Amino acid sequence: MRFSQTELPGVMLLEQERHADERGYFARTWCAEELAAHGLPATLSQCSVSFNHRRGTLRGLHYQAPPFAEVKVVRCLRGALLDVAVDLRPDSPTFLRHVTAELSPDNGRALHIPRGCAHGFYTLADRTEIEYLISAPYRPEAARGLRFDDRLLQVRWPGPVAVIAPRDGEYPSARREQFEELRGLL
Repeated sequence: MRFSQTELPGVMLLEQERHADERGYFARTWCAEELAAHGLPATLSQCSVSFNHRRGTLRGLHYQAPPFAEVKVVRCLRGALLDVAVDLRPDSPTFLRHVTAELSPDNGRALHIPRGCAHGFYTLADRTEIEYLISAPYRPEAARGLRFDDRLLQVRWPGPVAVIAPRDGEYPSARREQFEELRGLL
């Protein structure tokens, strides 16, 4: 795997090193040893899949509060998406900034999202399927979220939102002081 640091500390773009022949290709998508060599946590507790029927589906921006904060590696198995990570760590020099990455099976990219970052995505194609590798079990009581269209965060989505869960559309706007519980996660 190839690792590229984004503008946000700990948010890494992971790219497959494909070994191709007449059959197709083979590529490693998870290696605890390689992750650890790049200073990334390599604990895997849960794998999940998100299937989205329509282009323009928006999910997020979600995160888990401590002590259940989680690391995610997000990869697109079918379709395409714009993936977003927002830095919510008050100690970070990039606090409240975000990065985006287009993920698709063709480009073979994944996004590593550390504890203390919110995550969301926008589907760029119908029938988009996403795989999540997650470091900690989901805890509903720790679930948090931010408005996808929050002016403070300034995330530019690539088109109109066609489908969004009521919960995601009703999250309150971000306030800097609400993220104190994430201090120390950098």
